[in-house]
Amino acid sequence: MTATEGLLVPPGHGRVVRTPAQHVTFKVTGAHSRMASSFEVVVPPGFDVGAHVHTRSEELFYVLEGELDVLAFEPRVRTPDNWKHWESPSGTRVVRATPGTVIVVPPGCPHAFANATDTPAKMFFQASPPPDHERYFEELLEILGTDGPPDHAAIEELRARYDIQQLTPLRLRHR
Repeated sequence: MTATEGLLVPPGHGRVVRTPAQHVTFKVTGAHSRMASSFEVVVPPGFDVGAHVHTRSEELFYVLEGELDVLAFEPRVRTPDNWKHWESPSGTRVVRATPGTVIVVPPGCPHAFANATDTPAKMFFQASPPPDHERYFEELLEILGTDGPPDHAAIEELRARYDIQQLTPLRLRHR
């Protein structure tokens, strides 16, 4: 791609990384944009990314299909197990996001998403600056692609390297 050409990624195209935990299609990478990496993510039933926070990254989520429980606020109290009951000092609570919902997460803001339904959900996800989230996704999906429960120690080490402070555990529905 030259400086005078844009990038067009047709439906169904992009590099795909697939595990039982998630299906991620890389749409725009750091090779194409200085602003953000963009992904299409299929979130299977029972997947909970766990509440977490980034000190440098800004993220945008746009729900395309299905429903996701989402959090994007600092709670009164960060309980270590279940973010779904958190509440902000102003009374904001976790919401069920449906198609067309946009969630913007600035640096330093705790956030999470989970698919509590029995059907897959799909979202467009953008992370800035690139390419950190691209590398993180590749390594995370490699860890989650193994048989058995997730290796939480490996995930914790990975997240520490990519500016992700995990506040509650990542969870998968048993396969």
